[in-house]
Amino acid sequence: MDADPTPHEEPVRELVWRDCRITLLGTAHVSTASADAARNLASDPDYDALAVELCASRHRALIDPDALARLDLLEVLRKGQAPMVIATLALGAFQQRVAERVGIEPGAELRALVDEADRSERPLVLLDREIGTTLRRSYRAVPFWQRLNLFGGLIGSVVSRAEVDPEEIERLKQGDVLDSAFGEFAAEAGDLYQPLIDERDRYMAARLREAIETHGYRRMLAVVGAGHLAGVSRYLDEERTPPATVLAELDSLPPRSRWWRHWPWLITALVLLGFGIGFARSPELGWTLVGDWVLINGGLSALGALLAAAHPYTIVAAFAAAPLTSLNPTVGAGMVTGIVELLMRRPTVADFGSLRHMAAHAGGWWRNRITRVLLVFLFSTLGSAAGTWIAGFRIAGRLAG
Repeated sequence: MDADPTPHEEPVRELVWRDCRITLLGTAHVSTASADAARNLASDPDYDALAVELCASRHRALIDPDALARLDLLEVLRKGQAPMVIATLALGAFQQRVAERVGIEPGAELRALVDEADRSERPLVLLDREIGTTLRRSYRAVPFWQRLNLFGGLIGSVVSRAEVDPEEIERLKQGDVLDSAFGEFAAEAGDLYQPLIDERDRYMAARLREAIETHGYRRMLAVVGAGHLAGVSRYLDEERTPPATVLAELDSLPPRSRWWRHWPWLITALVLLGFGIGFARSPELGWTLVGDWVLINGGLSALGALLAAAHPYTIVAAFAAAPLTSLNPTVGAGMVTGIVELLMRRPTVADFGSLRHMAAHAGGWWRNRITRVLLVFLFSTLGSAAGTWIAGFRIAGRLAG
């Protein structure tokens, strides 16, 4: 049930699960009042544990903001983690720009709770699901044709505009960084609402239940975004599935469809079949098809590298690698171009030191060598993907003509 509001009129719900009384504080992530309310409630020694809407990665980023700058960029590229790093940097950039706009760091109330737990030496329970898992489940939840729109919308909304729209700030006041960054898509796509918001409500409720079952807490304070208050409360009241089962289910990634797993190899087979048919008709036609494939696929990947202001050698590498990597689904053009760019322009100490600041503004992504490597990866990958389809249709058209 709802309790009396705090002195700052932040929404509070008092619930009882088993023998533990839980105070759920709903906060606005860009509000000084919310930070004060969290700090005031957390200072009460009656709470034997504090819980906060953070995952392990976001917690590390909160207490160690420069952790991303210490990543091994070569390993990131080799392990295919570049898209996740780009998304994480983009979300951090969104936070930084909001901070500059409203004068308070988003999540200040979360930091207040973390600091209070450290000062009072009380347990801190991290409630939220790993951001990487949430992004991957969100990505897989939407149809194929919406995925580029989803990822492009995230990057575009964070990097392309000089100012944060008032609507974005209002969404941030009601939810959190993920909700606001994806808010437009979540409102329009029910498939995205599920992993981005509802699943996290259920996950955080399960984490609270697990902590109580494991440690026997009698009094807990949990701080979550105001937009999650109703959902977490509902799942605490209604959920009967054991928390360990819920967490295992929501931490797993939905399996890729069999069709999707085989799709890249099917494309490769069709292109090679097209070449074979062309050479069977005449060597001239066969070489014409090969030339179309190289020029279109390599040209668009090289154009992507050029738009990312890549080193000239990287642009040449994109042109040479894309036609080959597009026929080998185990290696992407972006991996090759990213590594070449990294070797040609190794990041300096200054690049690592300025990463967070530079990533917060559009031009900074091109001036910082770390983010430029990521842009080279992204743009050359998109160019190669577009080239695969365009060249494929071109080949099919020549064979049908």
